[in-house]
Amino acid sequence: MLNHKDFRKHAHELVDWMADYLQDVENLPVKSMVKPGEIYQQIPAKAPGTGESMQQIMRDFQQIILPGITHWQSPNFFAYFPANSSYASLLGEMLTATLGAQCMIWDTSPAAAELEERMIEWLRNLLGLPEQFTGAIQDTASTATLTAILTAREQATHYSSNLTGLQNTKTFRIYCSEEAHSSVEKAVAIAGIGRENMVKVAVDDAFRMNPEALSVNIAKDREHGFTPLCVVATLGTTGVTAIDPLAAIGEVCKQQNIWLHVDAAFAGTALVLPEFRWMIAGIENVDSFVMNPHKWMFTNFDCSAYFVRDKEALLRTFAILPEYLKTESRGSVNDYRDWGIQLGRRFRALKLWFVLRNFGIDGIRERLRNHIALADEFARRIEQQPDFEMMAPRHLSLVCFRYHPEHITNEDEINKLNTNLLKKLNATGRVYLTHTKVGGKYTLRVVVGQTYVKKQHVDAAWDLILQTCLAVTV
Repeated sequence: MLNHKDFRKHAHELVDWMADYLQDVENLPVKSMVKPGEIYQQIPAKAPGTGESMQQIMRDFQQIILPGITHWQSPNFFAYFPANSSYASLLGEMLTATLGAQCMIWDTSPAAAELEERMIEWLRNLLGLPEQFTGAIQDTASTATLTAILTAREQATHYSSNLTGLQNTKTFRIYCSEEAHSSVEKAVAIAGIGRENMVKVAVDDAFRMNPEALSVNIAKDREHGFTPLCVVATLGTTGVTAIDPLAAIGEVCKQQNIWLHVDAAFAGTALVLPEFRWMIAGIENVDSFVMNPHKWMFTNFDCSAYFVRDKEALLRTFAILPEYLKTESRGSVNDYRDWGIQLGRRFRALKLWFVLRNFGIDGIRERLRNHIALADEFARRIEQQPDFEMMAPRHLSLVCFRYHPEHITNEDEINKLNTNLLKKLNATGRVYLTHTKVGGKYTLRVVVGQTYVKKQHVDAAWDLILQTCLAVTV
């Protein structure tokens, strides 16, 4: 086992390795090339009986584990949405791990609770959210959406369903667009409402929730004896980054007395830019809101900021007080275990504090605008190429497109062509892209949002796409 002297020695070695890795990560294959089971088979079936040296462990890490890693911190990573880190965030995370604090209540680490409270305020002001909003740092937007639905459920049942269950209540309905994230459906299931009671509202030509269709859905449900409970609007849908019309949706929710939750996991960071504050027109009718600094605000996973207008509704939903957690400070401080699902909580606010201070507001804005400009340039290249076409309006830093040679008109063939193109691109190890389907059409996605991505990386990705198209066939 390591002693203090050994720890100091190996910690220095590990930090050197980390710095080298981050410096050279763009030269590694972005997507892991291993086959299923390849890593598993290299790991012994049983733990060692006697301790092994750090040299042995690090050797196996590099030889066994590293080949099975997809490098999300590579500037050649254009897949999904980013799960960004940064040097400042990583240093903060190292301190969090070193402290090893379990930050469930104020008494278990006052600094953790009070820093989290202040970071939520910093973010609220930075994003232009109403002063009435308060909140907490959750692990993911999935947890935040579940938290919102559970709070809406409790409020609607006068906080009785936590106690007696849902058997004596009318069937609730949850509404989201056809483009909403799958975490909404999972939350509806976990909350006991039932996946069959999630209503997918039609979208318009820009893939945004249609407020008129929402009103019709709600009216029909009321006629059939259902109880409309919650609407989940999305700012930046996962497939195409569609921006739901929050103001119109908010008016519907206000008139119908329905909880309105906003999922802005990725796109919420763009609210740092004043020119994108139009996305939250109508925020006065929103009950809860989530955005992820661990996506586009350079704070490594996990760190999800959940805001709520009515703090008391949140606390009445989640607060529970066993004897062993009673403290003299209760009632005068924030015990964040009462602000969500988790009792045990990591010190997530520390890395966010490091990032916001190290980048500064100006630094964050500069980087976001650069990402958006690079995506805009990439989109213009698509539009100028006769054998490519845009598949959805470009919002923020996501470009949705496909390869469509003019002589191919069969949709199945075009889909197969783009499926093969994506496989060949990712097999090079030089980029990593993912796909979605837009109206049933196989669509490639390029997200320009990795912390350290530069123009040279986007240019290289475009050149590789053009070269690979010459070799791809149906």
